[in-house]
Amino acid sequence: MQGTIELRHRPRLCMGAAIAGKKEGEGPLGQGYDQIIEDDLFGEESWEKAECRFFYTAADTCIRKAGLTHQQVDVMLGGDLLNQITSASMAARELKIPFLGLYGACSTMAESLCIGAMLVDAGHVKTALCAASSHFCSAERQYRFPLEYGNQRTPTAQWTVTGSGASLLSSDENLPAIARCTHVTIGRVTDLGIADANNMGAAMAPAAADTLTRHFADTGRSPADYDLIITGDLGRVGHDILMELMKERGCPLIFERYMDCGLQVFSPDQDVHAGGSGCGCSAIVLNSHILERLRTGEVRRVLFMATGALLSTTTSQQGETIPGIAHAIVLEGSDPCSGAC
Repeated sequence: MQGTIELRHRPRLCMGAAIAGKKEGEGPLGQGYDQIIEDDLFGEESWEKAECRFFYTAADTCIRKAGLTHQQVDVMLGGDLLNQITSASMAARELKIPFLGLYGACSTMAESLCIGAMLVDAGHVKTALCAASSHFCSAERQYRFPLEYGNQRTPTAQWTVTGSGASLLSSDENLPAIARCTHVTIGRVTDLGIADANNMGAAMAPAAADTLTRHFADTGRSPADYDLIITGDLGRVGHDILMELMKERGCPLIFERYMDCGLQVFSPDQDVHAGGSGCGCSAIVLNSHILERLRTGEVRRVLFMATGALLSTTTSQQGETIPGIAHAIVLEGSDPCSGAC
């Protein structure tokens, strides 16, 4: 095996919640979000505090939708893009749930689901909340230029999503099951020498190809065994690179069964250049649009794989290239599509 773990007890994905910003709410998936926040500050004094409130609201909404209290959640796993994952940590302070802070850059939603599903599957916890958030304004200030600078964005640049998503996993048979978690494939850090912080898609695509290739080798499956393969936020550039890389590896993706959250969250006329990005990108798309398609049976076996660019302002300023990583989890509805198990 090359990083894939079969979850023999098939933990239940019981509920999801997605809290989105104004620009995201104006996108093509806007009607599916639980709440759209018109104010980027969310009533707070800073963008960082606003992001913390996004995280808290998504987590709290998910718990309440499942009919639980905070005290009934055994552990929360999650993170964000900010230094020391402050948004997630401050939200955890208010939620008062045992907390495992994670940093996988934009892969954090999938990373939290992978670890949470393994904890539930092994019987260490009964219920796990998995969440991630990002905020356009706080990310721009940390990684690029303050908004007041008014710098121009390159064509390969992506727009960090303002929003947060949360998923509740449980072994409790009394809770509803939108889907079952059946396999996780843990990503490997991959670096093909991309150094441009405005071209995240190119930096992350090789990691996505590596994870997909190992997942198919471990499970004996192919792209045809999935109703939908989802990447987190490769955007237009990374999407096209991944398609080409998988073709070169003899395992081409089926165009109609592959989607990238970064290309779904915004419409072309919203001027986001190469698409959406950020921890919140895959988090809000998964916990609204994708879970609804699983719930209705429109798709029955989904491979959800969020990708992350593991850079910092320090390493970028020191001339380092940008490592990428991609974590994947298989979500199956009540009647998964046929294929090898």
